[in-house]
Amino acid sequence: MRETFTWGHTALTAEFATGADGVLRLVRLGPPGDTAPSEPEGTPVVEVLALGYGSEWSGQRGIETVLGARLRYRGHQTGTDDDGRWHRLTLDLHDPGSGLTAEVRLSSPDGLPVLRSEVRLTNEGTGPLVVQAVPHLVLGGLPSPDALDAHWARNEWLAECRWTAVPLRDRIVDLSREAHGNASRVALVLSSVGSWPTDGHLPMGALTERATGRAWLWQVESPVGWRWEAGERGDGTYVALSGPTDAEHQWRERLEPGASFTTVPAALALAARGGFDAAMAHLTAYRRAVRRPHPDHTALPIVFNDYMNTLMGDPTTERLLPLIDAAARAGAEYFCIDAGWYDDTDGWWDSVGAWQPSTRRFPGGLQAVLDRIRSLGMVPGLWLEPEVVGVRSPVAAELPDDAFFQRDGVRLTENGRHHLDLRHPAARRHLDTTIDRIVGDWGVGYLKLDYNISIAPGTDWDPAHGHAAPGAGLLGHARAHERWLAAVLDRHPALVIENCASGGMRMDGSSLALTQLQSTSDQQDPLRYPPIAAAAPSAVPPEQGAVWAYPQPGFTDDEIRFTLAGALLGRVHLSGHLDRMAPAQLDLVRDALAVYRRVRADLPSAVPFWPLGLPGWTDAWVALGLRTGDDRTYVTVWRRGGEKPQQVLSLSHLAGRALRIEHLHPAESTSGATWAADRAELTVTLPHTPTALLLCLTAAEQTG
Repeated sequence: MRETFTWGHTALTAEFATGADGVLRLVRLGPPGDTAPSEPEGTPVVEVLALGYGSEWSGQRGIETVLGARLRYRGHQTGTDDDGRWHRLTLDLHDPGSGLTAEVRLSSPDGLPVLRSEVRLTNEGTGPLVVQAVPHLVLGGLPSPDALDAHWARNEWLAECRWTAVPLRDRIVDLSREAHGNASRVALVLSSVGSWPTDGHLPMGALTERATGRAWLWQVESPVGWRWEAGERGDGTYVALSGPTDAEHQWRERLEPGASFTTVPAALALAARGGFDAAMAHLTAYRRAVRRPHPDHTALPIVFNDYMNTLMGDPTTERLLPLIDAAARAGAEYFCIDAGWYDDTDGWWDSVGAWQPSTRRFPGGLQAVLDRIRSLGMVPGLWLEPEVVGVRSPVAAELPDDAFFQRDGVRLTENGRHHLDLRHPAARRHLDTTIDRIVGDWGVGYLKLDYNISIAPGTDWDPAHGHAAPGAGLLGHARAHERWLAAVLDRHPALVIENCASGGMRMDGSSLALTQLQSTSDQQDPLRYPPIAAAAPSAVPPEQGAVWAYPQPGFTDDEIRFTLAGALLGRVHLSGHLDRMAPAQLDLVRDALAVYRRVRADLPSAVPFWPLGLPGWTDAWVALGLRTGDDRTYVTVWRRGGEKPQQVLSLSHLAGRALRIEHLHPAESTSGATWAADRAELTVTLPHTPTALLLCLTAAEQTG
């Protein structure tokens, strides 16, 4: 008997149905009243690839697994949280032959067209099961690849958040399915490599329908490996999202009878119209709903960090004191001492791990420097790279081998460092002692936690259970690392943690939900930062995205303003030799930070859009917009080159409305902007390069 049921709320409806085979499928997902056709014979709601079972159709695709086609629907439960903010649905699926049970946990924030999924697998059989992959959010019945554009983002060191869009049909060739009677073996597949989850690509993607503006935008919330695919099935398109896999990441999970495993989550945002930007607005709201609450998300203090283009890992009392004074005069509220503060040897890279202050660098003690920061009304911060121990560090000999990553009984070494395994109690004790000393005893209120090595595929030794697949070891450590971070914040609730991994190499949804700030890049060239700063809100909400602003005394006034502009719609990470600036130059910095203090109250509720589209790496003109909920829109425009002094920006959400245009940064210049309400076009004039302009647009009633 075919069974159907629906679940959802005012912004989202999911329709499920069992086929004649008893397999449950998600046959329709969209806004209430959606008239899109259902897919009654579509893909199972979850797929499971396991040793001894395999797939029904070989190829690159992660769907059409034997176990996915054998998991039978046994029932479901619905509910909401006590405060009604989240709607939840749990699906119970079971394969009597293997004994595998899949508990599919779906959730959605009230009022948002976003679906979150994770799956808990349990072996209810009598023998072991070895799971190789779990595509746990599978959606079929989308329009044909001919009608869709696919979007994804390259993400590399110094060149983060580089989105591209191509017709999906360009990546999935039309094979004349009618002639062959079979589906394609291929799909558009992206996955990660190593322990940096966002090295190579962001764990995100999107499909947009050109004719209607419908959009499907997703993120895989994995702190390590992930995979997504989009392919052709029947007359339409499917999407399958998963965490680490055996093929890509050497991940396997051996489930003994009674054992369970829970996948990483994935989230899918929908837009009925408005394309990528509209879906991104929903995903931004979802990211805020799912993250750990913290006062920093609304306070948004200005952080000065001494590293970028300034001390570059070589701090001393003599160098820091003038910078601290200048940062305070400029208006910084936090001052973070970056790498090198623990090193006595000028070789800090492979000696890290003990996290004790250098006596050579701070002859009067590090505490005197921290006290100076506090005396000027700023909160002191320190840089740490907690997961690594340098090969020359005494900690490398003090901790047992089981506290580190290993392969075949050999402790791993990468770029002069060993990698701690936070599943081991000795590793956790070492870091807890470190954090409680720095935060509890020294009074540090800000930690920049970096992660500068990538270990692939992971560790094959589980401190509690013995040998395991390397990818499973890596995921186990990453989850232990997140539990450790959560416990740190539980003990020190006022502490602010910045998540950094050589810039943006760990810019994943799992990390964003836990930490307060996210480093967006290590890019040192102010002319190459604008496309990163403009696209960063696609990966991280504006109030969490830390953007470097490193003006220098050798810059022209326009260059100082240009360098500062990129951070004003995100989190200001101020740096540069402010202590060497002339008074008039420091006034420019103060003016920009005064603008930020005015703007930042709007950032925690603003959603991004891109008036020129997501930026290309070499684009002469770059633009980022933020929409607030009270008729206020902010737009930053950069001109990096080219002969054209004017650019037209499309602001369709303001069509037909009168605007008051205010120049926020710089307040007075030869730049200008004019508005054509009937065409919803803002024409910006920037006569010189490099130039940047931040505008505040306040909308009035509809004209005409």
